[in-house]
Amino acid sequence: MPHPEKPSAPQPPQAVTGPNASDDWWRRAVIYQIYPRSFADGNGDGIGDLLGVLSRLDHLADLGVDALWFNPFYPSEQWDTGYDVADYFDINPEYGTLADFDRIVARAHQLGMRVIIDVVPNHTASEHPWFQEALEAAPGSPARSRYIFRHSPSGAPNNWGSLFGGPAWAPVEDLTGRDEDRGWWYLHLFDVHQPDLNWENEEVRAEFRDYFRFWMDRGVDGFRVDVAHGMVKAPGLPDDEVGPDRYAYRIPGGGGRTGRAPDTGPAFDQDGVHEIYREWHRILEEYGPDRILVAEAWTPDPSRLARYVRPDEMSQAFNFEVLKCTWNAEQLRETIRSTYGAARAVDAPTTWVLSNHDVVRHASRLGYPDGAYPEGGIGATDPQPDARIGLERAVALTTLLMALPGSMYVYNGEELGLPEATTLPDEARLDPTWPRSGYRTRGRDGCRVPLPWEADAPSFGFSSPMPARVGEDGAAPAPWLPQPEGYRDFAVDVEARDEASTLSHYRRMIALRRELGLGGGALEWADADPDLLAVRNQGVLAVTNLCVRPVRVPSAGRILLDSSAAEIAHGDQAACARGEFALAPNRTVWIRESAAVR
Repeated sequence: MPHPEKPSAPQPPQAVTGPNASDDWWRRAVIYQIYPRSFADGNGDGIGDLLGVLSRLDHLADLGVDALWFNPFYPSEQWDTGYDVADYFDINPEYGTLADFDRIVARAHQLGMRVIIDVVPNHTASEHPWFQEALEAAPGSPARSRYIFRHSPSGAPNNWGSLFGGPAWAPVEDLTGRDEDRGWWYLHLFDVHQPDLNWENEEVRAEFRDYFRFWMDRGVDGFRVDVAHGMVKAPGLPDDEVGPDRYAYRIPGGGGRTGRAPDTGPAFDQDGVHEIYREWHRILEEYGPDRILVAEAWTPDPSRLARYVRPDEMSQAFNFEVLKCTWNAEQLRETIRSTYGAARAVDAPTTWVLSNHDVVRHASRLGYPDGAYPEGGIGATDPQPDARIGLERAVALTTLLMALPGSMYVYNGEELGLPEATTLPDEARLDPTWPRSGYRTRGRDGCRVPLPWEADAPSFGFSSPMPARVGEDGAAPAPWLPQPEGYRDFAVDVEARDEASTLSHYRRMIALRRELGLGGGALEWADADPDLLAVRNQGVLAVTNLCVRPVRVPSAGRILLDSSAAEIAHGDQAACARGEFALAPNRTVWIRESAAVR
């Protein structure tokens, strides 16, 4: 079924200027992830939208980021908060219009920031016209060949489990009610409303070729590819050794705890995905060498992940192995070493990321003893993190990674030091993982709660006041997820006035990173105590203390940045100059070493 007529693109937006004008800007960029539903609400209905983003772009420019990555904003029933796409060529009316998006691109480019958007190619929404046509069509029809339908009268075609819990196959008869569909099933690796596309179908490939050209004609600079490792399945769809319940997986070293299994097996990381990305690479090259593809590929083997970023495929791949690390020097050292080396072997930049819309925020995750945090989300009855230690460690680890060569990702509100919303009422949860896992896994709502902008405003300034939205009781609509009262202390207007705040530190850190050229260079490990992580890049020594006692830094020089303080204490600076500086726990410093040291 042809998609609706695609709206025409506007006049090309203003070109990006400043540090991001170069073709290889993405090799060293700081990229900010915008979760549109939770960033800012511009029309007062309690749901974040594009007008809200437009009203807050100056905040992101002041932060100093190089690019913005948008989670999905397409028409959707929000079964999976936008990752169920009903139309790849338009904007969800809840979020705004294509004209609103064009204004964002133009303004972002004017401010020197690139724009990256999410492409969701593994599956569509069940409401997508293609899937509706497939349900109306007969078994074996061309309409059904765009998806993965299988006939299996005795039960599901194989034992695959959904990544959201439960089986990965749904009976077609339940949707159509027709006898001819008895024994037919469709695959959904995620929610039942997200049927998987068949990437052996030429119509599917052609649709996405049109998709890339449509959005690049509107000025988009790149695409983050959702489930980049899952689009091609193993021939014959063999059984998965994990079995049908991916949440019954026993976590190694987890003391008997269970959680979601790694993305391995016949549904993931098949060699056929690379042919697709080589084709997409050629399409992006039509628009110039500065357009990028970013892989979301949960592939635990760094050498396999590096295949996604070979010169003729993608530009970046998320380095999730660092995100998975606990507060452990040996584990972090080896993970940084191996992932950096694997990317460097194919001349790709490493990406560094600690939080996103799918995981517990690292300001809370690092507040637990090693490996003890509830991996599938935190509830009010779960053990709670140590908020102070979690924030100290989060800022310290981010400060270390910001000193490494490569590209750094910052998640929606991370710059405020936002913790996970750990006390959400279970009845407020909207993530499909919660019911599909049999109410065992609370899901991702805790990291998606709307941001606080103004401490003393309703909804902490998340929603702009709109008289038409105010009810008879004088109250504006509540945010789509409830905000913890403690978020007041993290509001942007509070932190912007405090030089010692996390926001102020991020601003200083990103500016200094650019000034020193730390996104480029090469990583060199420095000799140090085993409890320290000590790396050199571009003449700067970055050191993090991961133990519980002060440890002497094996160098002398001048402290440039301290994760624990806005101003460097005179005593610390003097001790560092003498080579006698002891670094406190949960703290990172950047040091310009004395010439004698090198």
